[in-house]
Amino acid sequence: MAVTGWLESLRTAQKTALLQDGRRKVHYLFPDGKEMAEEYDEKTSELLVRKWRVRSALGAMGQWQLEVGEPAPLGAGNLGPELIKESNANPIFMRKDTKKSFQWRIRNLPYAKDVYSVCVDQKERCIIVKTTNKKYYKKFSIPDLDRHQLPLDDALLSFAHANCTLIISYQKPKEVVVAESELQKELKKVKTAHGNDGDCKTQ
Repeated sequence: MAVTGWLESLRTAQKTALLQDGRRKVHYLFPDGKEMAEEYDEKTSELLVRKWRVRSALGAMGQWQLEVGEPAPLGAGNLGPELIKESNANPIFMRKDTKKSFQWRIRNLPYAKDVYSVCVDQKERCIIVKTTNKKYYKKFSIPDLDRHQLPLDDALLSFAHANCTLIISYQKPKEVVVAESELQKELKKVKTAHGNDGDCKTQ
């Protein structure tokens, strides 16, 4: 079963953990050299950050690629006030999950809710967001479903709009909920260090 396969790869990965600033930071090293770093809320076990790093064909360490969490401002320190203001007006896409749903937020979208269309593209295994006024278009996948080899279901998809933010939710299939619960049990077995330094061995 695919879900079991992914969970097993997490179980067998080399893991280190650090408790810092109310977050449990877990670093995974897989046999193929890939790295994954996650951060969970210490009290609720809610996933706050997930990012990946892959070595190049020549063995060089690549940059961290964010999957879940809020992206850091790009080069804000080098921009003048006018450029920063202009940049902040552009749509900002981020993923922030809940216990029951995968969830994405797209900020700085001021249009009324009926302008948006959010649907599943079964052929490309992705979600497509577009507006009838053709001002915004984006498609994105759900890596969790790909890892678990689960189908996308339109019935699990919903969206809302408030305060210039489009909120897209996809209800987690029961297989994912079970796998995440099992992973939390597994992470409790990992010896957790306490420290004040940076990310848990993600440098």
